Amino acid sequence: MSADPTTDTAAVPLLLDSALQDFRFSRLECVMIDAAPPAVYEATRRLDLLTIHSPLFDLVMWARGVPDRLRRRPLPAPPTMRVADLFDVDTHAQDQPWVALGETPGRELVFGAVGKVWKPAIEWRRIEPEAFTGFEEPGWAKMAAAFTVHPYGTRRSLLAYEARTVCTDAESTARFGRYWTLVSPGVGIVLRAALQSVKRAAEHPDRPGPVRVEGTEAERDET
Repeated sequence: MSADPTTDTAAVPLLLDSALQDFRFSRLECVMIDAAPPAVYEATRRLDLLTIHSPLFDLVMWARGVPDRLRRRPLPAPPTMRVADLFDVDTHAQDQPWVALGETPGRELVFGAVGKVWKPAIEWRRIEPEAFTGFEEPGWAKMAAAFTVHPYGTRRSLLAYEARTVCTDAESTARFGRYWTLVSPGVGIVLRAALQSVKRAAEHPDRPGPVRVEGTEAERDET
């Protein structure tokens, strides 16, 4: 059996490319899901990004909080951050540094933030979606991430989770590079844990819940 050679196989542009096409640091993870794209997409929208953990990433984040602990500053309890909350106007938090950058319903969700993440206490700079692409003020890191759902056959889906970062000057690029060396393995684990959480929710909607990944190995990252 062979495919029809007249079938249109042209590449579909990614919204992520429009949000952040030129980047220095990135990580891409994928998972095969035994569910149709609509179910996968809805499970992705329901994902609470702050329920994803791994021992390595938690250790890194704990170490980052040591300076505040030494100064006896209380650490705020983390809020929930569902993917859908970034895109639904009624639940949009104006003090949330992560903003929705674009959505192709049923296919792609893109969100981003600007910050100095290499600092012991992260300094965020809220940039509205319409100003994100053109933001170039020196000293900051621009981060964009996307979930993209691809059909795989007639009953399965391939879900990709990609994170990209570019810095706005040489000094911030160097600082982020040192930070990335430290956290990149944990970031890879957390991306995979997020994908596994969506996979479980889409394949077993009666058994929702966060995923904790125990491994510490990381896939290749691109710099």
